[in-house]
Amino acid sequence: MNVAVWDTYVTKKDGNIMHFDIIVPSTIKDTSTIYNYGKRYLKLKGLQNLELTSKECVFCHIETLKPEWENSIKEHGYFIYEMENCN
Repeated sequence: MNVAVWDTYVTKKDGNIMHFDIIVPSTIKDTSTIYNYGKRYLKLKGLQNLELTSKECVFCHIETLKPEWENSIKEHGYFIYEMENCN
């Protein structure tokens, strides 16, 4: 399975920029679905009031599904790969 990687940068209230990827099956093209996955993740982090639009989240590339992403994608439809200031 191929997955689409959506590069996401969100500015937190303290000014730090949170960087994470939203990874979804490459067949998902609806940006509102992808943004909603990101908003769901932000809500889990207690950051539900942050903006998440095409300004913060853009398609980056397609790659092959990695085993560590598979369960989350099967269960939730997406995987979040945390990179910077996500805690």
